Amino acid sequence: MPTRLPAAPPILPGLGYIRPLGSGGFADVFLYEQDMPRRNVAVKVLPSDVRDPDLLRMFNAEADVLAHLSAHPSIVTVYQAGISADGRPYIVMEFCPGSLSQRYRVERMPVPEVLTIGVKMASALESAHRAGLVHRDVKPSNILITTFGAPVLADFGISSSLARESADEMLAMSIPWSAPEVVAEQTAGSIASEVWSLGATVYSLLAGHSPFERRERGQNTRDQLRRRIARASYVEIPRADVPASVQTVLARAMHRDPKQRFASAREIGDALREAQSELGLPVTPLEVAADEWAPTSRPIDFADGSLRGPVRTRVEHTSARKVRTASGMAGLARDEDTDISASPGRRSRVVPWMLAGGGVLAAGIVVVTTLFVTGVL
Repeated sequence: MPTRLPAAPPILPGLGYIRPLGSGGFADVFLYEQDMPRRNVAVKVLPSDVRDPDLLRMFNAEADVLAHLSAHPSIVTVYQAGISADGRPYIVMEFCPGSLSQRYRVERMPVPEVLTIGVKMASALESAHRAGLVHRDVKPSNILITTFGAPVLADFGISSSLARESADEMLAMSIPWSAPEVVAEQTAGSIASEVWSLGATVYSLLAGHSPFERRERGQNTRDQLRRRIARASYVEIPRADVPASVQTVLARAMHRDPKQRFASAREIGDALREAQSELGLPVTPLEVAADEWAPTSRPIDFADGSLRGPVRTRVEHTSARKVRTASGMAGLARDEDTDISASPGRRSRVVPWMLAGGGVLAAGIVVVTTLFVTGVL
């Protein structure tokens, strides 16, 4: 896909633009500062000329899925979503200053750290699966690092429901981390394929490259990777500090036959925890929602390609007096109280009675004053 220059950042209420963070084929991400409460946030924005219903559907699904799952400590947090004044859908998310996109390629990541990341991602995926959702694009670049150094799973843009799968959902995948059945377009995503992708991601972090990638130049085209994955055969990671137990876990997670893999993300998480215990490492908690946890009250509509969310265009003032007296939110609250206090018709009936009463009172004062002057009183 040709490189697309990022669009101008939108003007958003309560948010001050700082700088661009990145640009992809479908969306731009900018760094903003939120005014209240004060914090940096990442804002993902669709281009203003987007009319593709599939892109809008994916964007809406990402906002809804993140809103449903982002309370999980290993899933990126979403704060709000809406439509900018110039008509661009946007999502305001937690700002994560780092990612694993390139780190594993330029440095030898420690085994203990990689095992911790693997367990945390297994926790995130297990929680998504229990909610009936699949991520469908698990890979190193979709693992972000928060300001506290914690890994979180991000980019649910092509996520889907476990209960809904059809031919039109065969979307572009990240081939190096996709399971054989996904590459062969036999499924758009399942628990078994997510187990594969998680295993392939942990493999990449330890090996410094994706599982079926070759170091020779020109040997890693999409077609070449597809063929290698289709006849997948696990090749051990050439690192002396990676124990045999970890190699065994990854070989099972990436078995060509989905039925021979771990049955759930929780199972692979437990297997990685056992490896931690064998190595004498602190065992990472497997944070999974309780069985009593209720899914969203309204099912996520993955077919929704409409523009949704509040649109902020301008603040209207109905009179010059309100413009002069209203200040900030307090002034706006006073305006609302004034508008709902009484109908115009009722005020028009009250005013004549007030005028008549004032006239009678004035006449009475004149009579009493006259009586005092004439000596009657």
